[in-house]
Amino acid sequence: MPGSQPRPAGAAEAPYLELLSRGAPVEEYEQPLQRARADGAGPEELAALERGKLLALRVRTELEGRRRREAELSALFETAHDLAGLRDLDAVLQAIVQRARSLLGTECAYMTLNDPEAGDTYMRVTDGSVSARFQQLRLGMGEGLGGLVAQTARPYVTDSYFDDPRFEHTRTIDSGVRDEGLVAILGVPLMTGSSVIGVLFAADRRARVFERQQIALLASFAAHAAVAIDSANLLSETRSALAELETAHGVIGDRSAVIERASEVHDRLTELVLRGGGVRDVADAVAEVLSGAVEFTEAGTSTDPVVERSRAAGRAVRHGDDWVAAVSAGGELFGALVLHGHPELDPVDQRTLERAAMVTSLLLIARRSAGEAEQRVRGELLDDLLDAPDRDPSLLRERAARLTADLDAPHVVLAARVESDGGSGGGTGGAAGGGAAARRTADRQRLWSAASHLAATRHGLAAARDGGTVLLLPAGPEESAAETARQTAKQLGTAVRGTVTVGASAPVPAPVARPGAVATAYAEARRCLEALLLLGRAGQGATAEDFGFLGLLLADSRDVASFVRRTIGPVTDYDARRGTELVRTMEAYFACGMSPARTKDELHVHVNTVAQRLERIGRLLGAGWHSPSGALEVQLALRLHRLAGAIGS
Repeated sequence: MPGSQPRPAGAAEAPYLELLSRGAPVEEYEQPLQRARADGAGPEELAALERGKLLALRVRTELEGRRRREAELSALFETAHDLAGLRDLDAVLQAIVQRARSLLGTECAYMTLNDPEAGDTYMRVTDGSVSARFQQLRLGMGEGLGGLVAQTARPYVTDSYFDDPRFEHTRTIDSGVRDEGLVAILGVPLMTGSSVIGVLFAADRRARVFERQQIALLASFAAHAAVAIDSANLLSETRSALAELETAHGVIGDRSAVIERASEVHDRLTELVLRGGGVRDVADAVAEVLSGAVEFTEAGTSTDPVVERSRAAGRAVRHGDDWVAAVSAGGELFGALVLHGHPELDPVDQRTLERAAMVTSLLLIARRSAGEAEQRVRGELLDDLLDAPDRDPSLLRERAARLTADLDAPHVVLAARVESDGGSGGGTGGAAGGGAAARRTADRQRLWSAASHLAATRHGLAAARDGGTVLLLPAGPEESAAETARQTAKQLGTAVRGTVTVGASAPVPAPVARPGAVATAYAEARRCLEALLLLGRAGQGATAEDFGFLGLLLADSRDVASFVRRTIGPVTDYDARRGTELVRTMEAYFACGMSPARTKDELHVHVNTVAQRLERIGRLLGAGWHSPSGALEVQLALRLHRLAGAIGS
C-alpha cells in the first residue's frame, strides 16, 4: 500500500522460523505471503518472503530427512542390538517386519523363506495381515513378485500388482494377494552370501510409488533378517554339534564301561577255567559283572522254545525282562544261562552272556570228559552183572559203592535205542550207505553219552550193548517201572534230539545179591523195546504191564495173577464184597455173543437185571471193556481166573 513502512531486515524470514520451530505442515508456509499481499506489501517485500519460504521449505525438507534417517538408524541399531542378543529367532524376525512396516508407512509387511526340502516358498512372518489364507500361503519357486526377486537377487517394486506383467501370476498367489487386498508391493531379497534364502516385502492396499530411500531401507532390514536367520542356523548347528558331542562323550563313557566289564568277565572266566571252576561259578561271575541274577537251567524233558531259538540263532535272545543264552555243543543241548531283570542289554554285555554260555558248555564237556572214565567203569560193572552172574557179590558191592551206586536196593533194567533220521541206509550207493552208517554210529554214541550222564545223576549204571544202551536205574518208591521208562525215553530223546524208544523190566529187588536176575531183566526189557517198535510206538517207553495180555508173553515172570487182577480185579473184588454175580454175568454175556437178550435166558433173570449188571461192570472196568481189544483181554482174564479157581479147588 502507498505510504506503508518497509519491514526491517530479516523480517521476511521470521514467520518461517516460527513455522519451522513448531514443525508446521507445508500448507502453512503459504500463509505469510498471503497476509503480505493482503496488507499491500510491495514487490521487494513479496520477493523477500518468497525467498524466505523456499529457504524454509528446504530447511524443513532437510530436517525431515534427518529425522527420518535418525529414525531409520535408530531402528537399524535396535535391530542390530536384537541380533547381538539373539535368543528367539521368531521374535527378531517379527521385530524386523514390524519396524519395516512402521518406517515405510505401509499397511502390511511380510517375509517369505525358501524351503529346499519341499522345493517351494512359505510365509514366515507377517505384520498388518488380515487374511488367514495369505498368512498360510505356500508358492512354487519362481512364482509371483517374490519369484522374480529370488531369480534376479534384486529388489522389485510394482505400483499395481495385478496390472504388472513382469512376473508369473498364479491362481494361488493371486487369490492370496486378492484376499489381503494388496495393490502396491515392494520386495527385496534376503541374502546369505550369494544365495537368496527368501524375500522381505512391504505392501499397501492402494497404488503407491516407493522412493529409492525406502527401497534401500527395506534392503537394510532384509540384510539384518538374513544375518539373524544365518546366525540362528549357525547357533542351531552349534547346539546340535554340542549335543552330538555330549552324546558321543556319553556313548564313549558307556562303551568304556562296557568294555571294562567285558574285560573283567573275560579275566574272571579265564581264571575259572584254569582253576577248574564249575557252572555255578560262571553264573556268579557273570551276575556280579552285569549286576543281575544269573542262573543255569538244565535241559528238561521238553525243549523250551526260547532256548531252542537261542541255540538256532547262536545268540542270546530276549524273553520278557530276561535274556536267555543256550548252552550247547556238538548238537547237544545242556541247558541255558538266564540273566534276569535286564530288559535292555547292551550289545557288548549280550556278547559277554553268550561268551559265558560258551565257557559253560566247555566246562560241561570237560566235566563230561573227566566223567567218561567213570562212566566206562560204570559200564564195565554193568557188563559184569549181565555177562558174569557168578561174580562175587561182595566185590560187586564194593565196586558199586565207589560209584555211589546202591545195588542192594531195587533197580529197573531199561533197554534204549535211537532211531536215526537218515534211515537204515539200505541203498546200493557206497557213499550214501557210508553216510548213513556214520550217522547211526554218531547217534548211538550220543545216546550212550546221554544215558551215561543220566545214570550218573540217578546213581545208576549204563553201558552200550546190542546197538543201543542198557541202563540200571534205582526204582523210586513213588515211580513205577513204566513211568521210569517213559521219562527216560523223553529225557534221552531231548538230549540226543532224536527218537529214543525204551523198554523196561519189572524191578529187580537186589541186583548185587542175584546178579543173574539182571541179565534176565535185560532180556525182558529188550522184548518190550522190540514190541514197541513192532507196534509202531517208537519214541515211547513201556513195561510188559503196558501191553495187556501180550505182557504175559513179554514178561519173564509170566505173572498170570497180576494180569487177571489188572484186567478184572475190580469186578472180582466187588463180587467178593457184595456177594454179586458180575463175573458170572460177564462170562455168560461173552458166551452169548454179547447179546443181553440171550444172556438173560442163560442166567434166568430179567433183561433189565442184565442191563443193570453190565452198567455196573462198565463203571468198574471203564467204558472200553467190551471194545474188540478190551473184550479180548477181559475174556482171557476170565478164562485164566476160572482156570486158577479150578486148580485151586
